[in-house]
Amino acid sequence: MKNIIDIHSHILPGVDDGAASYEMSMQMLRCAANDGISAVILTPHNKPGHRHIPVFEMMSGVEKLRGMMAEEAIEIELYMGSEVYYRSGILEKCGKDKVITMAKSRYLLVEFHPLEEYGYIRGGIYSLLTEGYFPILAHAERYQNVCAEKSGISDLIEMGCYIQVNADSVTGKSGLKARQFVKSILKKGQVHFVATDAHDLKKRAPRLSDCADFIGKKYGGDYSRKLFFDNPMDVIGDNVIVL
Repeated sequence: MKNIIDIHSHILPGVDDGAASYEMSMQMLRCAANDGISAVILTPHNKPGHRHIPVFEMMSGVEKLRGMMAEEAIEIELYMGSEVYYRSGILEKCGKDKVITMAKSRYLLVEFHPLEEYGYIRGGIYSLLTEGYFPILAHAERYQNVCAEKSGISDLIEMGCYIQVNADSVTGKSGLKARQFVKSILKKGQVHFVATDAHDLKKRAPRLSDCADFIGKKYGGDYSRKLFFDNPMDVIGDNVIVL
């Protein structure tokens, strides 16, 4: 599959636990381009213990990457975003433009502690919705209490939350438990995005084509296109994705 869009990546260098340098960023972008990825939303962590990159600094880093890509004719569109760790006071930070939404849209990629209680996650999602954001739950398969709740994913979607899973969880590289959970929600059409969550070139590399092909064969080409292109394009265009 070509023209794949990756909405969750840690390619911007030196700002979190992803790429450590511009050279490493370029290696990851070359890998992504070779894999058929045509656009990437850069989502550095906005999380306690990590440096929170200001908007102007991120813009500068993105422009530098674009210049380096142009020199090598790497044709990938880059967009700004962030992966927001939900915590007390985050809405005030959003209001002060200290949190970067996805491609300047109303969509916000949000994560929680893997062991967080389901009620807290549900409440956090609800609070974002009431402020006008379209929350995307990052790597939903990681939250043990969401996975254990029988109607957990269904309830979050009914509220207006979008679900993102990692490609490695689809293919089984993240373990059997994650794969089984993701398989169960893919069957129900409860996944809206599959992304790399790329941090490097080894453990979590920016590759999606094998996963896109697998989902196309297993669940249909139309669904695969929605996950890897149509829905991401709606994020970039700030269009409402019908749940």
